[in-house]
Amino acid sequence: MTPTELHDDAIVIDGLIIAKWNRELLEDMRRGGLTAANCTVSVWEGFQATVDNIVASNQLMAECSDLVRPVRTTADITRAKEEGKTGIIYGFQNAHAFEDQIGYVEIFKQLGVGIVQMCYNTQNLVGTGCYERDGGLSGFGREIVAEMNRVGIMCDLSHVGAKTSEEVILESQKPVCYSHCLPSGLKEHPRNKSDEELKFIADHGGFVGVTMFTPFLKKGVDSTIDDYCEAIEYIMNIVGEDAIGIGTDFTQGHDQAFFEWLTHDKGYARRLTDFGKIINPEGIRTVGEFPNLTEALLKRGMSESQVRKIMGENWVRVLKDVWGA
Repeated sequence: MTPTELHDDAIVIDGLIIAKWNRELLEDMRRGGLTAANCTVSVWEGFQATVDNIVASNQLMAECSDLVRPVRTTADITRAKEEGKTGIIYGFQNAHAFEDQIGYVEIFKQLGVGIVQMCYNTQNLVGTGCYERDGGLSGFGREIVAEMNRVGIMCDLSHVGAKTSEEVILESQKPVCYSHCLPSGLKEHPRNKSDEELKFIADHGGFVGVTMFTPFLKKGVDSTIDDYCEAIEYIMNIVGEDAIGIGTDFTQGHDQAFFEWLTHDKGYARRLTDFGKIINPEGIRTVGEFPNLTEALLKRGMSESQVRKIMGENWVRVLKDVWGA
């Protein structure tokens, strides 16, 4: 198969997209051949505002039903492939929307949420993010993990502190993930994961999605798709070819005000970090350029089987394990 044929034939999943929701983005997902994507509907929002986001997202999906379909099960991912559409998985980047109500976990599952990150950079009722002193998983957090396991929502640890992450990995009865991370072995950064952390999650049946967010890549804004592939290879050498996938962290279409909101605690309080210039690696600047990644991985000597696993098959397997269907 040529790289184009392989990309067209493969299941292609992006484990994290937080781009601006509009028809233009969904059209670009189709150009990129995305079979499914975990799309963020909550970061700093509480219960009500998150429900409002889901209502707006549902309306957009209904208006764009020629391009996308909702995903509740892995069978829906297969259906999306067959229909030539992109399956949309709703995801949170913070458990804040659960507020202090364990029962809200199941409500959001019923609304289509399939993946929830336990914390976003800072402390919440569940545990601690990666930008402050980590007190570990709270007692309430243990109950949230158990409820997420029960209803079938995957625990994500990308922006979570090391201690809280370790305790979630040990607490969860289902596989957990870093949906979008990079290795600190290539660049030291609070958001990047050490070799030991990567090995620990994989050894406990977990999963790692690799991001291409340039502030966390070795060459920063000068990074290319090859630098992204280097990070994928680096992580694969630690976790193995069955525990790795893609989680780009595409922020396509957003303005500076959005990044200001993201980088302040609770969206408005103290500044946590400053990303500087935001530009994706050359060769994969937009979602529509996704086929270039398949080609770049093949060029680096990966087998067709390895590329299929990385581009989406591994995500399908681990999601089926967590979701139960």
